[in-house]
Amino acid sequence: MEHTTKKVSKGLLQSDDLYQYILETSVYPREPELLKELRAATASHPMAEMATAPDAGQLMTMLLKLVDAKKTIEVGVFTGYSLLLTALTIPEDGKIVAIDVSREAYDQIGLPIIKKAGVEHKIDLIESEALPVLDKLLEHHENEGSFDFAFVDADKVNYWNYHERLMKLLKVGGIAVYDNTLWGGSVVMPNESTPERMKPGRYHTIELNKSLAADPRVQLSHASLGDGITICRRLY
Repeated sequence: MEHTTKKVSKGLLQSDDLYQYILETSVYPREPELLKELRAATASHPMAEMATAPDAGQLMTMLLKLVDAKKTIEVGVFTGYSLLLTALTIPEDGKIVAIDVSREAYDQIGLPIIKKAGVEHKIDLIESEALPVLDKLLEHHENEGSFDFAFVDADKVNYWNYHERLMKLLKVGGIAVYDNTLWGGSVVMPNESTPERMKPGRYHTIELNKSLAADPRVQLSHASLGDGITICRRLY
């Protein structure tokens, strides 16, 4: 069993012991060593809770394989755990367009391990707000319907704006995964008892969940992994 000095639990299961059982039985034994190394390095960051939960990452790896992903988009990188798992999963000539407003955490923590993994050549990391980058991609019509997979873990206020653009960039049958769609369980808390720091994200997450559920363009699965992930498969 795996033991660390500092655990960052993002599970919403009622029992922490049950969540740990899932991690130690099914997730950690299958997690590549370099992902373990990056997860451990990220744990020392003061905002480590922003990292992709390893159980959610395991499902993403399967989804990438199921759609034979070769060309992907990532909005929100942080230290690069999800970016590394994607780069390890897609083919040698695969490409990832990765976008983050700051590459500091990535450069300091993730990049040395990604270089060690030999997958840096698959990654095009753009330091920018995401909407201008997505709009620029859409200016080139050959990008429409050309991406296989997208992962979004960024500012909650723009999730729907990202979704609208991804529905054009993803191919039919392509998958978009949105992180933090249960927002620490606050989506079912009364507003008055929600911690102030969570209220803006709570509002935008609730609105996003309603909009995704009503979107006829996607097949939907809302999974209680990590802090909640919503999987959308483009239908048309």
